This record gives sequence, structure tokens and C-alpha cells, in this order.
Amino acid sequence: MNSKIKFIKENNKSVCSFLGHMKIDITQELIVRLKTTIEDLILNNNVSIFLFGSNSEFNDLCHKVVTDLMQRYTFIKRVAYTCKSEVCILESERQKWEELYSKSLKEKVHLLGFEEEYEHKTKYVSGRAGYIERNYSMIDDSDYCIFYFDKSYLPPVRKKSKRNVSSYQPKSGTNLAYRYAIQKNKVIINLFLK
Repeated sequence: MNSKIKFIKENNKSVCSFLGHMKIDITQELIVRLKTTIEDLILNNNVSIFLFGSNSEFNDLCHKVVTDLMQRYTFIKRVAYTCKSEVCILESERQKWEELYSKSLKEKVHLLGFEEEYEHKTKYVSGRAGYIERNYSMIDDSDYCIFYFDKSYLPPVRKKSKRNVSSYQPKSGTNLAYRYAIQKNKVIINLFLK
């Protein structure tokens, strides 16, 4: 467990993580449900730390909503859990990096800012599926897990290798995380509606 998370938990504060599919249907209804859910966790369940993975539309949406809520609830913190090939921009450095990237790319760049980065212990030694272990770590460190999980979702079929013509159906990382959260008896809030 991250030492800062441990300190928060020892002081009767709660932690929430976000896990969801790479591509989601972002609707106004989803945004309202997400904001209402997060605000309820802050006000009624002492949540003050929010954990984020990366590389998904759901993660980006959750980051935006939490960032907006930080205007009202200045005590909440965003923590990036990173694994191989993932980088976190700390809030204190975000503006500088946005300006550099915007100037270099000749277009406005917006980066996600965080108050803290937690590098998963296998960050530099894990393979392609290192994000699965990172997600498990986020779940372990959380009291609440907000998911966007569609039980019927299947990731795109992939080739076994560049030289191999056969393909396979990969498992959904969100499905694996959802099952893990159930095993760990976490409070799960699934915002996916069909």
C-alpha cells in the first residue's frame, strides 16, 4: 500500500479508484451520474483521495469531473497510478509542460494534472499486461471502486504475433478488475447503463 494512502486511511479518510473501458459512450446523463456519485462519496463517505489509471476515455472523464469538483472541495487529491510506459504530470509542473508541448506541436495541448504519482512496484519490469497488476493495486488501496463496465464488452480480436496469421480474443482488463474488486469485497459502483 502506498504510504500516503495508508496515512489517509489511518485518519478515517476513504479512497476511491476509477476503472473502465478504453472507449465509452459519453453522455450528459453519464456525466451527471458520475458527478453526483463522486460528490456523494466526498460528502457522505469521507472520500478525499481519487486514484486514476490511464489510457481510457472513462479515466479522462473521471479526471475532468474530479478536477472540476476540486474548486469546491479543495481538500481532495488526485493520485496517478502508473505502470510501464505511462507518465504522470504533477499539477505543479502541468502549466510548464502544456506550454512546451503546445509550442512544439503548434496546437493547444491539455495534460492531466495530479497531486501525486504512485509507481506500481512492477512498473519497470512488467510486460504488456502490467496495467492489470496496476489496476489490482488501485483496487487494493481503495474503499470504493467506480467502474464503467459493460459485461457484454469484448476487446478487438488481435493477432497472436506479427508473423502469426492466427488471432485470439483478449480478455477485457476492466472485466478482470471488476472480478478482482468483487473478490476483495470492495464497494463497487458501476455507472454503465444499458
